[in-house]
Amino acid sequence: MIGRRRVATVITRLAGGAGGVALRGALAMDATAYDITLITGDAVEPHLLDSATAAGLNVVRLPALVARIDAPRDLAALHDLTALLVDGRYDVVHTHTAKAGAIGRLAALRAAVPRLVHTLHGFPFHDFQPAWRRGLYVTIERRLGQLTDVVLAVGNAVAAEAIRRRIAAPERIRTISPVVAMSEPPHGDAARTRARARMGIAPGIRIVGTVARVDYQKAPEHWVDALAEVAAEDTWGVWIGDGPMRERMLERVRQRGLTRWFRHLGHRADVAELLPAFDVFALASRYEGLPCAVVEAMGAGVPVVATAVNSVSDVVIPGVTGLVVPPAEPKLLGRAIRYLLDHPGDARRMAAAGRARLDDRFSASALSAVLDEAYRADVVAGASASPFGWPGLSQRGTERTRFSRVK
Repeated sequence: MIGRRRVATVITRLAGGAGGVALRGALAMDATAYDITLITGDAVEPHLLDSATAAGLNVVRLPALVARIDAPRDLAALHDLTALLVDGRYDVVHTHTAKAGAIGRLAALRAAVPRLVHTLHGFPFHDFQPAWRRGLYVTIERRLGQLTDVVLAVGNAVAAEAIRRRIAAPERIRTISPVVAMSEPPHGDAARTRARARMGIAPGIRIVGTVARVDYQKAPEHWVDALAEVAAEDTWGVWIGDGPMRERMLERVRQRGLTRWFRHLGHRADVAELLPAFDVFALASRYEGLPCAVVEAMGAGVPVVATAVNSVSDVVIPGVTGLVVPPAEPKLLGRAIRYLLDHPGDARRMAAAGRARLDDRFSASALSAVLDEAYRADVVAGASASPFGWPGLSQRGTERTRFSRVK
């Protein structure tokens, strides 16, 4: 009898949307067929760690594995991760996010791990970068894609962009969706009352809310400026999440005179219970993959306004399941928020359509089926060289002979 397949799931931060996707994927797998270890840096959300350990997953923390570029730490992380993969004799390494994807795949090659899978939650390159940096990141992703057996893209637009940018051969790309636990819908019922009580906000206040890390990607300054277009005695803003730009966001709130009408709740483990309090969910991101928070808001029956980036339009269909605006246009974001606040009939219609759109693609069973296929060695086995110039799997296997197993 063949034993369980050993899988190392590597991510820099067991936190946020990407951390949730990585963990839910691991939890969705058949424990009798797979022995999964989560390898992460020190940035860990306690509730995700608790869920992993409660399910019996082995969690290893590598302090040198950090999200930001830090050459000394990155080299240390490569060394430590390579040794860990050698010791664990893993059958599959599955990396998440750009930084862990680079270090994790290089370490897996050095350790001669037979199978490499990578999940694109989005891209490290975007339109708000200098052209030289964007080009460098695209080149790095292409080189790594040549060495990867299966690339999983979170959302249709991310998959299409990966193909357009030649980050991986089309036959190696699979599209996945985040797993969403559907909560009871939404406003005017007991769930809304309980959520308002948790926040300490009176029932009559309209809430424009978001759930996001407070960092450059999520454009907190644009979100605050959009809130300034609608904030009033009866309309407040709520931000759930924390991050490196927290103080700058709070200073922006003070500058715009919004202190009375803004609540920063920081990191919360009870997001699902808080979402029904929102009248509108607003996302101001400069770039994204398919944001888990947007999908969760739609699952809670909350109308959504979001920036039209990457795979957001997979679920936020303009005028049907929500409204979208260009990134870096806070006035337009504010106008769209005001429309939903002032037209509750349309808001309810879009919220209901959005919730109905969350079908079986967002289930744990759908994700586990894709992962099971990706982890098996016969997926796209025998692929020949791509007409776009990517090496086939047999060629990549030959390339691996350049790397020796680390003793």
